[in-house]
Amino acid sequence: MCLGLMLLSSSNPIFAQTSADDLTQYREMLINSNPADLYSAAGEEKWATPLGPNQVSLERCDLGLGAGKLEGAAARLPRYFRDTDRVQDLESRLMTCMSTLQGIPERTVIEAPFGSGPKKYMDEIVAYVASFSRGSAIEVRTDHPKEQAMYAMGKKAFYLQAGPYDFSCASCHSQDAKRIRLQELPNLTSHEGAAAAWGSWPAYRISNGQFWTMQHRLNDCLRQQRWPYPVYGSDLTIALSMYMAVNARGGVYQAPGLKR
Repeated sequence: MCLGLMLLSSSNPIFAQTSADDLTQYREMLINSNPADLYSAAGEEKWATPLGPNQVSLERCDLGLGAGKLEGAAARLPRYFRDTDRVQDLESRLMTCMSTLQGIPERTVIEAPFGSGPKKYMDEIVAYVASFSRGSAIEVRTDHPKEQAMYAMGKKAFYLQAGPYDFSCASCHSQDAKRIRLQELPNLTSHEGAAAAWGSWPAYRISNGQFWTMQHRLNDCLRQQRWPYPVYGSDLTIALSMYMAVNARGGVYQAPGLKR
């Protein structure tokens, strides 16, 4: 093989390492001008604006720490909520607040396409709420029986092989130092890998110029596995998030992040 082909080969370790270093440097250059901050700014306005049939803002939304308290809230989700008697992640909990406070039916968010309409509204709110946890310790726990059950469901779903290619989440995310082309694949079964991955979503994706929430990220992961698209805010998606978040406990929450 000629030198040119060796350098262009993604299996070449020197090329792969150089590319990984370049991507890291690129992210570091942009970290202080993350486009996700624009979503957060838009979310700040929407958080305080009376909307929906009830013309009420989300400022009394309880994300687990009390009405309107945002500091560190995202880093503690998913968690069990007594008023709904279920474990909820950030997005499903925000849908509850939109429904109960503002009178916006959950189905209007669930059925909307990603990146537009009610989902874009959700993206901005998620970015705003997540910004209050940046630098906080990830503290997702399994103290309640329903939290324990959700974690167990998430672990089972993570290792479940299904679809036409018999893929599972673990096919790509259960070993160290794996990659697809130039894309590093975090080991979500390890504390370090889960903290780095789960703790940096939601994030702005440079490759497609879009802001993605964790629900959007999981939807795309299942799409790549050739599984059916999950229902937005379903127990399956919350369970997978719960599994990653518990594995990440003690790590640093760094969202909204910046991704390739």
